[in-house]
Parts: sequence; C-alpha cells; structure tokens
Amino acid sequence: MTFDVHIIGGGLAGSEAAWQLAEAGVRVRLSEMRGGGGTTAAHESDRLAEMVCSNSFRSDDAENNAVGLLHQEMRALDSLIMAAAELHKVPAGSALAVDREGFADEVTRRIAAHPKIEVVRERVDALPASGPTIIATGPLTAPGLADAIAAATGKDALAFFDAIAPIVHRDSIDMDICWMAARWDRGSAEGGGKDYINCPMTKEQYDAFVAALNDGEKTEFKQWEKDTPYFEGCMPIEVMASRGVETLRYGPMKGVGLDDPKTGRWPYACVQLRQDNAFGTLWNMVGFQTKLKHGEQVRIFRTIPGLEKAEFARLGGIHRNSFIRSPELLDHELRLKALPHIRFAGQITGCEGYVESAAIGLLAARFTAAEIAAKPLAPPPLETALGALLGHITGGATADTYQPMNINFGLMPPLTGPRVKKGDRKRIYTDRAREALTTWLGHGNNPGEVVPGLALHSMVED
Repeated sequence: MTFDVHIIGGGLAGSEAAWQLAEAGVRVRLSEMRGGGGTTAAHESDRLAEMVCSNSFRSDDAENNAVGLLHQEMRALDSLIMAAAELHKVPAGSALAVDREGFADEVTRRIAAHPKIEVVRERVDALPASGPTIIATGPLTAPGLADAIAAATGKDALAFFDAIAPIVHRDSIDMDICWMAARWDRGSAEGGGKDYINCPMTKEQYDAFVAALNDGEKTEFKQWEKDTPYFEGCMPIEVMASRGVETLRYGPMKGVGLDDPKTGRWPYACVQLRQDNAFGTLWNMVGFQTKLKHGEQVRIFRTIPGLEKAEFARLGGIHRNSFIRSPELLDHELRLKALPHIRFAGQITGCEGYVESAAIGLLAARFTAAEIAAKPLAPPPLETALGALLGHITGGATADTYQPMNINFGLMPPLTGPRVKKGDRKRIYTDRAREALTTWLGHGNNPGEVVPGLALHSMVED
C-alpha cells in the first residue's frame, strides 16, 4: 500500500495517531520495530500499545480530576485508546485500569484490520527526508534514530529513569491477613466497591520495611546513566524511602481511609495491590516501581504482611527514558522547527503518562490530516485538558528546566473573577473546559459528534 503519512512507533501515541489519520481517510504506514528485528528490555511482546509500567490510566473522574477530564475529551474525539480501555477495564475504584493484554490485543486487532493502515515490522534508524511523518517512538527510542534526532535538532536529548512495579499472583496472597477495600469506600461498581487488596503494617513492621529498602542491593547504573534524574511521578519505592522514614506513609503506603476489618481502625501503613488482568489472577503493587535487584525484591517484599508467600509474575525493573526539549524544538502544531515535515508525539515530547501520550498522538494526527487537506486546524483552547497539555509541551514550559509532566489543573489558565471556595475550583475548571471544547468543536474543528457543554458553576465567594 502506498501511504500519505509515515508513523514511526506503535505504542499508545503511534497507534492513536494511526487510527485518527485512517478514520480521516489518510493512508498510513505504521513502522514498529518490535517483531521486526528490534525490541527493548522493557517490552514483553510485539503487540501495539503495550502498557509497560502499570495497567492504569489513573482517575476517570471528569468532574474533579484533570486526567479524568482528558479521558472525556479524548472520547469526544473518537479515541481508539479510550475505546479499547473501556472494553477491557478492570475494577480500580474511581480510576480506569485495564487488562493490559486484552487492551493491547484490541488495539492491535483494530489497527491491523483498518484498510487505511499498513503495519510494517521494521526498525527505522534515520529520519525520513520528506513526506509527512510522525515520530512516536516513545521514551525507549532506538539508538540509531535517537542519534538522527539529535543530529537534526542540534540538541542533546534529555533523559530520566522510569521504573516498573512488580506483579503478584492473586492466589499467593494471604487473605487471612489482607482485605479487599477501596480508600474511603469509593470503589467501582465493577469491583463491588472493594477494588484493592490491602496489606496492613504496624509501626514496627513499617520501620523494619523502610530500613530493608534503604539497605537493599540496588541495580548499578552505567557511567552515562549516573546523572540522569528520576521523574517525580514514577519514583522508585526505595528512593522515596531514602528521603525520610515517614515519606512512604504519606505516599503510596498511606493507611488513611482504609478501615481494617480486624481492628476497625486505619493501619499505621498499608501496601495496596490493584487488579492487573480481567481474570483477576494478577495484581500490581501500587506505587512499588523499583530498582532493587530481583533477589532483593523477593526477600524484602515478602516481609509485607500477607505477601510472605507471594509469587511474582513479574518483578520490578528500571529503564532509561528519553525525551526532546519540546518547548524549544517544536512549533504549536508539534512540528519540528528544523524539519517541519516531521511531527513528534507521545512521551518523546516530554509528556508523562499513558493517556497523555495517546492524547498528543491524537493531536499530532489531527494537525497532520488538516495540513494534508489544506484546512488549518486551530489548537484546542488552553482551558481544555488537550489544549493545556499541548501548550505546555510547545512553549508553556521553560526549555532549560523542561521535565516530563502529567496533565494537571496547573497547566490551565487560572480562574478569573471572584474568589471561589477551594472545594469548588476543580469543578469550575472542568466545567470551563467542557464549555471551551464544545465551542472549539462547534467551530468545525472536529467532524464527529459535539459533546454537550455544561453551564459553569456559580463562583461562590470564600
């Protein structure tokens, strides 16, 4: 098949971009190195849109959470990633988590079946000299292509470490010690309101655990890796522990909102596990990404109450993620200023998170389709989650200190007018965003269905 656009990288961003272009009638060549002589240490299969670090898209609350709002906006724009996630979701309270294998299979099947998409299993080591191109190779871009990008931009890629959490077999967890519940009893209907397995710790157990993390043998870094910073949103558990004995109790191991049925009280600290597949046989240790050596992980994590006999389907790991200095290198339509026939999408732009990566793939595709059709596409308003994320990547952030960022309300323009109660602000942000998106769509920026706008809440005085 001849093609109109070349997409390099079949992760979440590349798959979303391919789908959006194909649905607009544009022919796509999707190059994916896994299955074609190339792979990475972090991936486990040759499926498209494979989720590596976690199976969660985080909060699905579109009323009070910025990432939930981003989910809603992507659904309004016919996102393949969000449609596949809906079909393969698993109980996770107010979050959207998926059976990662079923999800990746769904995306792979839909992409392979689309008549406008040709999937080619190949590694691309050079930037195409001409023709519309979207680079969506993610944070684990192959060295050859990474070198080509560096040569084209004249800038060294920035980098940070990203870590993977262990996965435990459900039948190896001692449920006489652990119990099922969601924090503050805010579980999902799918999970019967009890979406997480909770492992309680006393103060003595917690203090011993933190000491073991600090003393445990860690993965040794290569010389060129030693000065690479961690991303704060995916910090290894032992790095958090090294920041102070109480750090984990106010992070992934907080016990607040979890009533232990044996005591009727909150535990001093608590380890939570989240369902990782549709069968409920695999459970992910929430917030337990790690760079401990594998033997140390088994030894230390089996000191957690209820996990004394834990069997691990996957142990944690660590890999280096790379991204470009997007605010300096890309224009407002994600084009590389030095080579404007090339756009970048996904985590390589410096956005962080599965859904954020897919969202930038969606926008890169829509800008490309509009350019091919000679019908300019206005960027989504900064008041929307999509627009705020795009604005941050393409100029809102300071290039010299640019670091990966999840979507959050802080990327949106501040609220104006009378002061509002703190508890009302998130709802006002999301209502304002829906109104802005509806107006944007109504101006012909999307051929699909326009989502209904909602009136802004009244701005109540403090």
